[in-house]
Amino acid sequence: MPISPVVSIVDDDSAVRVALGSLIRSLGWQVGMYESAEEFLSSGQAAHTACLISDIRMPGMSGIEMHECLRTQGNAPATIFISAYATPSVRAQAMSNGALVLLQKPYPTAVMTHWLSVALGNP
Repeated sequence: MPISPVVSIVDDDSAVRVALGSLIRSLGWQVGMYESAEEFLSSGQAAHTACLISDIRMPGMSGIEMHECLRTQGNAPATIFISAYATPSVRAQAMSNGALVLLQKPYPTAVMTHWLSVALGNP
């Protein structure tokens, strides 16, 4: 049986991590959860991550800064940014940085499921 792709969630809000983790597992994918960009980067899991879901505004390093670091290392997976503060300038910065999409919190489950399918195909 093939190993399912890993989706890594980086968000300082534990409720968001838990809810997204449950959704992703229900769709048949593996999940890694991290409360900060620094925790994810130091975990060594970037190379094993097929899709990254990250908040943009977090204490310490932002999601966009983390993604730029991953790109510099040549390890940037398909990335879905989520934010309650999706201003036009933040959206432009995320998209110019190579993100698949920036979703405004809260977003419908079906929208996240669609973008996970775009990033990973069907489980």
